[in-house]
Amino acid sequence: MRMPQSGGCLCGAIRYSVSAAPIRVTICHCTFCQKITGSAYLVEPVFRREDISLSGAMPKAFVHRSDSSHKKVTVHFCEICATKIYLDLERFPDIWGVFGGTFDDPNWFDRSAANCRHIFTRSAQHGVVLPTGVATFETHAIGLDGTPNVPTVLAHHMTVLRR
Repeated sequence: MRMPQSGGCLCGAIRYSVSAAPIRVTICHCTFCQKITGSAYLVEPVFRREDISLSGAMPKAFVHRSDSSHKKVTVHFCEICATKIYLDLERFPDIWGVFGGTFDDPNWFDRSAANCRHIFTRSAQHGVVLPTGVATFETHAIGLDGTPNVPTVLAHHMTVLRR
């Protein structure tokens, strides 16, 4: 894997680079992530804050309170083109979750079962396919008390069907 990897917003006003691979990749199906992406889920490679450097314009911020933890989730975005760049999480102050599609090469990071998890699958949209062999969680992977939740690992792909 070639380092550093870079990315940025649509208009180029904000650029960033990462000096290490993500510590994990989270695929989040919560309704907040659905709204901020305008899609079915957020592909979120998670990095230690010290492994990310920003250049160019300073991102603007929108602060939201999580429905489950009630902690701040800050969305950092370009004020010119409105591209969302990363999330800063009060609950996890040492990490940033990058919007995976903002990388120049959005396929560079590992999405294997060993490095990836799907969270808030209880909110997954109709028709979303959950993969085999990957840890899935109906809520967050970590309980509000800090203990890890037990994942479900599917033996067969599952298409989310809701009535």
